[in-house]
Amino acid sequence: MSPKIVMTGHNRYRIMTNKLDPSVEPGEPMFYQIRLQGHLSPQWAAWFGGLTITLEEQGVTLLTGPVADQAALHGLLKKVRDLGLLLLLVNRVEPGQAGVSEIHKTDQYHSKKES
Repeated sequence: MSPKIVMTGHNRYRIMTNKLDPSVEPGEPMFYQIRLQGHLSPQWAAWFGGLTITLEEQGVTLLTGPVADQAALHGLLKKVRDLGLLLLLVNRVEPGQAGVSEIHKTDQYHSKKES
């Protein structure tokens, strides 16, 4: 008979809270910056459904804009994966900060939301 192993300090069964973020109104989209390694051409703007594509220095692309919910965010990340691009950063930002980038912007492409 083998000895029983007991895991201590393991947070496997910790409780998640159901508290909502008070700074976000239910039903309002969240704004995100998604930074990728590699430049996307303007032809990809429509595929990312309403996000602004900003080409930055050192071959970095910044996708910025509203994302309806977590499912939509996961859908965007799936598209990034499907393109084979390296994901550098996903950052939730305040709507007023959504267009701000720490790196010098070289070019921007805006997509039109499809109805």
